[in-house]
Amino acid sequence: MSARAGIVVTGTEVLAGRVPDRNGPWLADRLSELGIELAHIAICGDRPADVAAQLRFLASEGVDLVVTSGGLGPTADDLTAEVVGRFQGRDSFLDEELERRIAAIVEPLLKRWRGLDQAAIEASTRKQATIPVGADVLGPAGTAPGLVVPPVDGHRRPTLVVLPGPPRELQSLWPEAVATEAFRAAVAGRSRYEHRTLRLIGIPESEIAETLRVGEAHIDRLGELEVTTCLRRGELEVGVRYEPPAQAAWEGLLDLVRERHGPQLFSDDGATVDEQVAALLRESQATVAVAESCTGGELAGRLSGPAGASAYFAGGVVAYADEAKASLLAVDPALIARHGAVSPQVASAMAAGAVGRLGADAAVAVTGIAGPGGGTEEKPVGYVCFAARLADGREVARDLVIPGERAEVRDRSTTLAMHVLRALLLGEPAPT
Repeated sequence: MSARAGIVVTGTEVLAGRVPDRNGPWLADRLSELGIELAHIAICGDRPADVAAQLRFLASEGVDLVVTSGGLGPTADDLTAEVVGRFQGRDSFLDEELERRIAAIVEPLLKRWRGLDQAAIEASTRKQATIPVGADVLGPAGTAPGLVVPPVDGHRRPTLVVLPGPPRELQSLWPEAVATEAFRAAVAGRSRYEHRTLRLIGIPESEIAETLRVGEAHIDRLGELEVTTCLRRGELEVGVRYEPPAQAAWEGLLDLVRERHGPQLFSDDGATVDEQVAALLRESQATVAVAESCTGGELAGRLSGPAGASAYFAGGVVAYADEAKASLLAVDPALIARHGAVSPQVASAMAAGAVGRLGADAAVAVTGIAGPGGGTEEKPVGYVCFAARLADGREVARDLVIPGERAEVRDRSTTLAMHVLRALLLGEPAPT
């Protein structure tokens, strides 16, 4: 069995849902990359008793490593280092060298913010520099140091990696933590895993479940593959993890998925549709524009998100009102009157207008009824029309009803729009 770990995310604001947890999922990915089994993720408030309770629980589960995030700042409720030291049976002491390093970080802030209480700042610095005896110090990042705190010799407890709460600081200290001798010793029994991701569009999870049942009959060692499926933004993500001896089983599964779901399989190397579209635009040196109605600019956000998008993203038009479609995208008002603003015909005209008005080589347009109101029997809530068009007039179009609440319809619409654009750039038919 591989080394096992737990994660404790501290912070009353995270527990209450006011701040989303970005650290737990990020740490889970890093542990998985290292071949460390993640047993539990816990979120608890800043109360010392609650943090200690999570540590006791994870120790009782026999994990080899616990990673905590948060509670290392200068305020009174930042008590993780103290709790961790007590849990490991280690006294705390003032690390004077660490105190000097933190003071040097704080000094420019004192010059910028006049009137700060010098005594309070010094007390806060001493608090952050008070650490368990025998801990490895990481950083600091910001003003908060991270810590790797092994158990006292002879104690059967997990090694604790204590990281700050701000994601940027936590992520910057992670490589230092992994490099420590205490970390390496704690996870010495870790396995080596291969990770593969398949991405499909237009297919339910039940189809992959059936494919796995078919594979059991003729793929040796298929049971050694750990297969997970997740519906995400209108796509089906299939994650596969395995140890190197099961490589042939992975290859057999990949061949079977290609055979049974070839038209729906758009990525067998983990690349997202956003990454594929960006690569196609760069390779062809083409520019793209967007014309949006129901997605309200979210599609432009996805296309312009990657670094270097200025090389291929010309711009976008959000045209909600019929008058805006006419004035900004040159959509004929008579066309809207005849077919409705949400129609394949208007989507096509919007794409053509975006190509012309923004001087792009290609454009993608989306218009729909995101809800919760506005639907009819003929065009219910969730009905969305897409069109992707090249400057020479070639076009790929698609319309369908997307289930879900308003935010889900909008989000999934951007995904379908990306797939329609991808199909156009590849010279393929629209995804079904």
